[in-house]
Amino acid sequence: MRILIADDDQTMRLMLSGILAKMGYSVAEACDGREALDLLTVEEAPRLAILDWKMPLLDGVGVVRRLRAMPEHQSTYIIMLTSKSSSDDVVEALDAGANNYLVKPFNAAELKAHIEVGRRMIAAETALAAKNAELQEALDHIRTLRGIIPICAVCKKIRDDKGYWNQVEEYVSKHTEAEFSHGICPGCAHSFYPDIYPPSTAVVL
Repeated sequence: MRILIADDDQTMRLMLSGILAKMGYSVAEACDGREALDLLTVEEAPRLAILDWKMPLLDGVGVVRRLRAMPEHQSTYIIMLTSKSSSDDVVEALDAGANNYLVKPFNAAELKAHIEVGRRMIAAETALAAKNAELQEALDHIRTLRGIIPICAVCKKIRDDKGYWNQVEEYVSKHTEAEFSHGICPGCAHSFYPDIYPPSTAVVL
């Protein structure tokens, strides 16, 4: 996973980069808020960012507010880094859309704990998105049964999306959770077995 570090203090960026590298993460760096916002809104942007509150051009809170205004960037995990520690400052950062808050000075263990929380959140959101995609695919398959289905007028086989012809039972089973119980209708029973089944008899096997 790639993590963005945004801080106008080069020494702080070097320290954070060193800790994250030892944890096995790749790092992207920004020295001001506008650069940070640009890096967080590109395709395949970092999923986690550590933003300093006070930066030139655009502060950390401003970056978060603008990022959260974009529907496609709601899930980026943001850790706000600052020397401010009052409850009002914490509330302001979280209200802007930050996920977590780290007060300077801090040690490597604190940073690692905050990063691990973010990593778990991202992993959970990724798994949820994958599950939602599976459910959507299943719904799309079910919806195909509501449209026009090509069916042979003679043998009653159904053509699937790949051009293969399937028995009705096979096609329906692939696209739904339906199970079949084979039987014989009264008309067929009388036609094939007239001596056994009168016209009004229904048989279920």
